[in-house]
Amino acid sequence: MRRGTVEQETRETLTMTTKKPQSILREASHQIIAGGSAGLVEICLMHPLDVVKTRFQIQRGSSDPNSYKNLTDCFRTIFRNEGISGFYKGILPPIVAETPKRAVKFFTFEQYKKALSWTSLSPGLALSVAGLGAGLTEAVVVNPFEVVKVSLQANRDAFKEQPSSFAQARRIINADGFGLRGLNKGLTSTLGRHGVFNMIYFGFYFNVKDAIPTNPDPTLEFMRKFAIGLVSGTISSCVNIPFDVAKSRIQGPQPVPGEIKYRTCFQSMALVYREEGYLALYKGLVPKIMRLGPGGAVMLLVYEYVSGWLQKNW
Repeated sequence: MRRGTVEQETRETLTMTTKKPQSILREASHQIIAGGSAGLVEICLMHPLDVVKTRFQIQRGSSDPNSYKNLTDCFRTIFRNEGISGFYKGILPPIVAETPKRAVKFFTFEQYKKALSWTSLSPGLALSVAGLGAGLTEAVVVNPFEVVKVSLQANRDAFKEQPSSFAQARRIINADGFGLRGLNKGLTSTLGRHGVFNMIYFGFYFNVKDAIPTNPDPTLEFMRKFAIGLVSGTISSCVNIPFDVAKSRIQGPQPVPGEIKYRTCFQSMALVYREEGYLALYKGLVPKIMRLGPGGAVMLLVYEYVSGWLQKNW
């Protein structure tokens, strides 16, 4: 009798052990698929504004002969000289990178959040720290794609005349290799940009969302989440843009060909501040907010709804 009981207990333990990894794998799959979907939707909707933002960030004051007068002039000039496809320059690297990038972002956020739940940090602070960790991890994955994207977006030739993403990546590797002067240049700025953004983005969104009561009406609940995501993306963009400007200057074309002017993150910030003033560190802020305000809301909503659908149906 005792033998039968022991065998039964052993079978139950083995069953529990086999089910647990499957459950963890399913949970990870949900986070990766939902995160990848969120990134793909956001990049397809918002990429034109990213092109405009980069153009503003790499121009060097009113002395730059290619300087845009304002946001409207930038849109008009790109459309007139490069056509509608000019707004989609450099889109392939982020599309190729977006699924793994956002998958890494949301998956690592969930994992850091779970790990931090065992610490003495308050739940609100733990969300921000998890966001910081997710942003730093995301930056390492995405930086090579950013180098290729920025170099393509800085190209003012007609879309048909510019090199492909793969040709541009090959040119960068052949000229400067994979290191911090080649395909990984500007890594420190990218770490700062993504770390600061995600620390505020996740921390603000989930803390405020938990503080404001849910609405039983699905439409109003959607609007509640969208509004919180919009504010979250906007605040994050305003705080992290100096890192973004430094990144664009380092990864974009240098003022004098063959001479590296912008080398490191804080050296580039100091140089921009000294030569062009404090406001130059906020170049491209309007198109960045126009993109990452609603774009940030879109990402979080797509992630939550896709994740919820997967949990119910898979």
